[in-house]
Amino acid sequence: MIFLFTDFGAADLYAGQVKAVLHQHAPGTQVVDLLHEAPTFNVKAGAHLLAALSARVPAGSVTLAVVDPGVGGARKPVALLADNRWFVGPDNGILSVVAARAAKAEAFPIGWRPERLTASFHGRDLFAPVAAILARGERVAVKLEKKTRLAESFGGTDLAEIIYVDHYGNAMTGLRAGGRPGDGTLVAGGHRIARARVFSDVPAGEVFWYENSLGLAEISVNSASAAEKLGLGVGHPVTLDTG
Repeated sequence: MIFLFTDFGAADLYAGQVKAVLHQHAPGTQVVDLLHEAPTFNVKAGAHLLAALSARVPAGSVTLAVVDPGVGGARKPVALLADNRWFVGPDNGILSVVAARAAKAEAFPIGWRPERLTASFHGRDLFAPVAAILARGERVAVKLEKKTRLAESFGGTDLAEIIYVDHYGNAMTGLRAGGRPGDGTLVAGGHRIARARVFSDVPAGEVFWYENSLGLAEISVNSASAAEKLGLGVGHPVTLDTG
């Protein structure tokens, strides 16, 4: 299986081109969209979001991850083998949180190049063929070079920021909620927000935070948009007061 994580936009023309290349190089391989609405240009937020989503990506699969504002520049293409799962993308930090949180991770510069490589669409021309070749089990064919450290890394610690806002207006943070003592108060946008278990535990229109299905702290409003009500967006800082 090949999983896709990009900031290409689900309604734009880029994801379809990538899928066409995947089907060309790995016909019959199942392709699954993890997300095509990752925060645009925001590699750090994308890296933390990818790490949360990849927890349910099965062993033996390949994930193509592209949030690549430096495409065509000096950053290198890299393949990461983390807990028996391949991740392919630019070495700009997008794979680094996955690597830091894995029990075992190895990174390899990619030596393979296509006959034609456009300057602005490495997701289609380079990363997609490499992901497909790895999905076929042909590691040697992608010319992985000597194991190296990732050039850019955000580490494995939590990110105290909003990393994603869904179409409901729920504001997902980069803070892992599991195992935190007590209820705690989340502070964001000048607002102190109490914890609840789930939407139905608070009245309609009330702001709360909870541990979402990815295990992250998420700010929500029952039956309304937290992002609109509190003026929150990707990159806004958050703090969790557990005292």
